[in-house]
Amino acid sequence: MPKLRLQRLILQDFRSYPSLSQTFDHDSIVVAGPNGTGKTNLLEAISLLSPGRGLRGARGAELPRHSEAALSWAAAGHFEAPSGPVTIGTGAEAGADRRSFRLDGNAVRSQAELSHHIAVLWLTPQMDRLFQESASGRRRFLDRLVWSLEPSHAREVAAHDTAMTQRNRLLSEGRRDVAWLDALEDAMARHAVAAIAARQAALAGLNGVLRAGLSGSFPSASLSLLCPIADALAARPALAVEEDLRAGLAADRVRDAAAGGARQGAHRTDLRMVLLPQDIPAELCSTGEQKALLVSVILAQAALVAAHRGFAPLLLLDEVAAHLDPGRRASLFTALRALPAQCFLTGTEAAPFAPMRDQAQFLEAIPGGLRPLADFPVPG
Repeated sequence: MPKLRLQRLILQDFRSYPSLSQTFDHDSIVVAGPNGTGKTNLLEAISLLSPGRGLRGARGAELPRHSEAALSWAAAGHFEAPSGPVTIGTGAEAGADRRSFRLDGNAVRSQAELSHHIAVLWLTPQMDRLFQESASGRRRFLDRLVWSLEPSHAREVAAHDTAMTQRNRLLSEGRRDVAWLDALEDAMARHAVAAIAARQAALAGLNGVLRAGLSGSFPSASLSLLCPIADALAARPALAVEEDLRAGLAADRVRDAAAGGARQGAHRTDLRMVLLPQDIPAELCSTGEQKALLVSVILAQAALVAAHRGFAPLLLLDEVAAHLDPGRRASLFTALRALPAQCFLTGTEAAPFAPMRDQAQFLEAIPGGLRPLADFPVPG
């Protein structure tokens, strides 16, 4: 299978990096160093070379070094992609919130153009709170998984949300332009059904991979949607569900105007995850089990993307060893070796990654840069 590999990363005035040009020559790259030395910043820069707002969801104006609004910033990656060598760049001018993209030096009209060449999945410590926080965080996590399989999914979600925002504004202003509301509700219904159908299909594929099992001691999981529209799609044709949703939105206008938002739509989906075979909801699992569940899902999704798109995504695993016992860490490293994916792992110490010492490139994060970690003690 063709592989997607980041061969060189170049940063200029990005977060904690005044300037960086770093080559990567392994399928696994371990970056170790104390907190505050830029490990997550490095992974964020890589994530920003793919469509979307990166692993922190930051605005462009937040990304210049030291948050100095006077600075512009830039990031570029030289990849060996299934389509051949490709260079992806992004950045923003001083004080700008909107960032631009370039593909092989040419301006990119739509981020979707990048999806033909790159896919990225990540796991960060902030995701450890996924099961205790609001449904919106779980929905963003889910949509990122769907996006890695079907790049067009992002357009469906964005189109739904744009129509919903316009409808909310009309209702809040007390405007009853029936034709305009009808058009916006038609758009909401069409894009909601398409987005939720894509979520269903992605979870069906992901559950199939999870049922097949991962190596070692990682737990299995079952994922499902908590969503009335998804329930309707399981029982009725999509066109009928669209029509019902249009009618429901029209009937809800007075209610939604008073509430300040739509009661129905793709924005109401939640993700449910259950630990198998015990059938324990993820929110009731221990911290270690929750971390292991998330790792299981990311690894399974990487395998699914590889099968579906013909190449595996880059994996960005920030502080991944935290809350994993030695047995599960060993299982993680075994699973990564089996995946045809390039993986970037970070940690405050190199020692937990000792089993990878003969198969990975070890780097030390230092303020503003990176250096080889080959001379540092890594216990066997």
